[in-house]
Amino acid sequence: MTSRRKSRPKILTHVLTTKVDDPTYRKLRSLLDQNPQNDMSRLVRAIITKQPVRVFTRDLTLDNVMEELSRLRTEIKHIGVNINQITRKFNTYPEPQRKAFYAKMVFQRISGYRTQD
Repeated sequence: MTSRRKSRPKILTHVLTTKVDDPTYRKLRSLLDQNPQNDMSRLVRAIITKQPVRVFTRDLTLDNVMEELSRLRTEIKHIGVNINQITRKFNTYPEPQRKAFYAKMVFQRISGYRTQD
């Protein structure tokens, strides 16, 4: 298996210094805050050389939805474990009459829940 090496960056030999006004600095700072893997010099260099600038956004409104989905997934997993435990216990009974009795009991409970709605 061959590993791909990233090409070595060019040696940067020229230093540029510039000043910007407050609105421009705030724009650059907000871009930098959305891309935590950069620093200001890399950001400005990417803008000057017209390279793509990656901006990471996070939709805070989805946080509650994702939390609820995670909770539901955990609850469904617990229900599945309970069903597996009940099925395992049910299959340990060798007598068909006993299985039929418990199956009838469960069916009556399920039917009762449906009629209460």
